[in-house]
Amino acid sequence: MIRIATRRSPLAKWQANHVAGLLRAQEPGLEVRLHELVTRGDRILEVPLAEVGGKGLFVKEIEDALLAGRAEVAVHSMKDLPAVLAPGLVVAAVPEREDPRDALCSRKARSLADLPRGARVGTSSLRRGAQLRALRPDLRIEMVRGNVETRLRKGETDLDAVVLAYAGLRRLGLAERASYVFGPEEMLPAVAQGALALEARADDPGTLGRLARLEHPETRIRVDAERGFLARLQGGCQVPLAGHAVVTEGRVVLRGLVASLDGARVVRGERSGPASEAARVGEALAEELLSKGAAALLAECEGAGPGLGAPRR
Repeated sequence: MIRIATRRSPLAKWQANHVAGLLRAQEPGLEVRLHELVTRGDRILEVPLAEVGGKGLFVKEIEDALLAGRAEVAVHSMKDLPAVLAPGLVVAAVPEREDPRDALCSRKARSLADLPRGARVGTSSLRRGAQLRALRPDLRIEMVRGNVETRLRKGETDLDAVVLAYAGLRRLGLAERASYVFGPEEMLPAVAQGALALEARADDPGTLGRLARLEHPETRIRVDAERGFLARLQGGCQVPLAGHAVVTEGRVVLRGLVASLDGARVVRGERSGPASEAARVGEALAEELLSKGAAALLAECEGAGPGLGAPRR
C-alpha cells in the first residue's frame, strides 16, 4: 500500500489522485490511499502570503507526515516547495508538466487591455502583481486568497478580474473560465509553475523505485534550471521573481526576472547552456541579474510590506 500525503483543497486532491492513477497504471492492483492534511497556509486566509512566512507554508505539515511514517509519498505543487528540502527527504520524481502560463479570468474583459482604467484585479502573488503593474500601471492590484473556485468567485462578484495559474484551471476542468492566457513574453511564470513534485524519504528504496517510473526528464531539466535560479536568489513569497525554461536540441534556455513591488523596475535576463547543467544555468542567470541591479530590488522587497493595493502614480 502507498499513502499519499496531500492538502485538502480540490486542486491538491486532484493532483494527488492523478499521481495515484499513474502509480496504479504502472502497478495494477496497487492500493493507494490519500492522507489529507491542513497546512499553515490553508489555515491563514486573511493575510497575504508575503506576510506569513514565504515558501514552505503549504509544505511543512506534509513533510512531517512523511518523516513520521504516516505517508510514503507527498504530492506538492512544485512552486510551493522551498529550494532546500527537509533533511532526509528528496524529490523522487517530477511528472510531465502542465501548461505553466498565467490566465486572466474576467466577465468584463477578454484581455488585459480590455480592462477599464483603474480596474481592480485580484491575485495572491507579488510576482503577478508586479508584472501586472508593469503592463498596466493604472490597475488596482488586490490580495485574493483561497482555493481556485473561491478566487474565481471573487473575480466575478467583488473584482473586475483575477489572475490565476492556467495549470490549475486546466486540471480542474475550468480552462474555459480563462478570458486570456498570458504568453511568457508578457508575464513570466512562477518558478516551476505547473509542475508537480513527488517527495519521499531518502531511505525508502521501494517507494523511490516506484516513483522513478513517473519521472519526465524534460520537465526535470526545466525545473532544475528554474529552481537553480530561485535558490541562488534565495527568493520566497516576499520577492517578485519569475523564471521560465524550455529545452531545445539538448540545451536549456532560461528567462528570468526580479521586479520591484510596484513593477516600476524590472531586471530581466536570459541564459542558455547544456541541459545536463540546468541548475548551473539557473545559478548563472541569477548571478547576472544580481549584478544588473536585482540585489538592490531583493533587499527592498524583503524590507517592505506586500504592497498589493494602490496603483502606481
